[in-house]
Amino acid sequence: MSSNTTKAGNFIRQIIEADRAAGKHGGRVATRFPPEPNGYLHIGHAKSIVLNFGIAEDYNGTCNLRFDDTNPHKENIEFVESIKQDVQWLGYEWNELLYASNYFEQLHDYAVQLIKQGKAYVCDLNAEQIREYRGTLTEPGRNSPYRERSVEENLDLFARMRAGEFQDGEKVLRAKIDMASPNINLRDPTIYRIRHGVIHHQTGEEWCIYPMYDFTHCLSDAIEGITHSLCTLEFEDHRPLYDWFLDTLQTPSHPQQIEFSRLTLEHTMTSKRKLTELVEQGFVEGWDDPRMPTIAGLRRRGYTPAALRDFCERIGVTKSDNFVEMGVLENSIREDLNQEAPRRMAVLHPLKVIITNYPEEQSEQLNAPNHPQNEAMGSRQISFSREVWIDREDFMEVAPNKKFKRLVSGGEVRLRNAYVIRCDEVIKDAHGEIIELHCSYDPDTLGANPEGRKVKGVIHWVNAADAIVAEIRLYDRLFSHPNPDSARDGQPWTAHLNPDSLRTLTTSLVEASLGEVQAGEVFQFEREGYFCRDPQNREGGLPVFNRTVTLRDTWAKIEQKSAAG
Repeated sequence: MSSNTTKAGNFIRQIIEADRAAGKHGGRVATRFPPEPNGYLHIGHAKSIVLNFGIAEDYNGTCNLRFDDTNPHKENIEFVESIKQDVQWLGYEWNELLYASNYFEQLHDYAVQLIKQGKAYVCDLNAEQIREYRGTLTEPGRNSPYRERSVEENLDLFARMRAGEFQDGEKVLRAKIDMASPNINLRDPTIYRIRHGVIHHQTGEEWCIYPMYDFTHCLSDAIEGITHSLCTLEFEDHRPLYDWFLDTLQTPSHPQQIEFSRLTLEHTMTSKRKLTELVEQGFVEGWDDPRMPTIAGLRRRGYTPAALRDFCERIGVTKSDNFVEMGVLENSIREDLNQEAPRRMAVLHPLKVIITNYPEEQSEQLNAPNHPQNEAMGSRQISFSREVWIDREDFMEVAPNKKFKRLVSGGEVRLRNAYVIRCDEVIKDAHGEIIELHCSYDPDTLGANPEGRKVKGVIHWVNAADAIVAEIRLYDRLFSHPNPDSARDGQPWTAHLNPDSLRTLTTSLVEASLGEVQAGEVFQFEREGYFCRDPQNREGGLPVFNRTVTLRDTWAKIEQKSAAG
């Protein structure tokens, strides 16, 4: 990763600092985050949010949240509300909450001004004909046969467009620039089109003509007094058009457009069209499915605002597109939760243990720290009695190798925060399956090592008397292929969906203290990973926990083997 990607030194900050030193924009810094409300925000938007709001904070400037709501047939208020929630959840507050539709009348007036200047005309070509006339990257375009209409005729036609006299696609308003320009964006771009039969979530049925993004965005920036308009690299070729509108209309301010690389994260995708397809075709449960790269999905999975902000700072801001390894994101959440998440015990694959020398009617309360490395987080009480559950993976009749430090037949192991137990007998069913262990405990080993012997293994457990049945959802990466969008194997991108991206366990047991936790609370299930309480309940009101991330990067070795061939 480039050395100029630190928060203090990325190229955008260098531009802003040079502008401030030169007194440009009066030394002000004003940014904006301008999403289109046609879907839920994803991890790529988080990068833009952190960049725009972070720069405004660092330079004592302002950042507006402005909805680019010029395409009403794809937009709705649900997406508006989800975007507002995501920005606030990430820890930011906007200076002003605005909509491009706030400026529809002003934008209309600017369009009329262009017509009067002879810089815009009403064109009758349909969309296919406009593409044909536009030319190619190597061939210039051709002038529309309607390009030389008089100012008076254009004003009349544009007024009739607004009045609703024409059908969708029958006419458009185009800027008159240069059909021979090497930049195709300057070949008389459409700036207004007709859209009947839609109810805009802000303006209702007031308008039947809607401005295009390239026309709307630069003028909205200028109206708001934005100083630095930060956008991703696909808009670099649009910058001459951005400047042409502002220069031609002589707006009161002229923001500077600066482009940066978009976030491309391995094992997922951020194409809003394809995310919509995943939702609508039922590949995932919805926009907030914990496998989705949406902010809502990451939040439901247990990701924290601090972790996402840290991730965005780590990947930095550059001018060149590159893939970011999923491990970078996962390391951010691991490091955050390792510090912040309380510890609890959960048995994902239960195996019953009967402690034969523990009194049948006896029960005791043991003290367990909420975080072994942070005494300030305090402790909790866990109950212990004659029957407990351990994980099946923590027992083998015979140790397979010297590295196996868990329970074996005839061997000893310590129960976390409790006693040392020894496996005396293995109980099996008629099919030879292990169904129960009979063990004995050493009553002198609570908080103390046994005399004359060393017990190396420590395993987690839950008390059978008050353990809670929970549904555990083991989420993993959404795609098996690191870049499903560019896989060249003849398969559709959906063929690379990871079949193991969700495994559901319905017989898991968690300690009693997890019975009343709130949705969104995250814990480390000791020796298992980090888990978040889902808003949903299982049938019967039983809790659901989503795995946020494993304790270690389990994909690193897989990918190393794959790379080695």
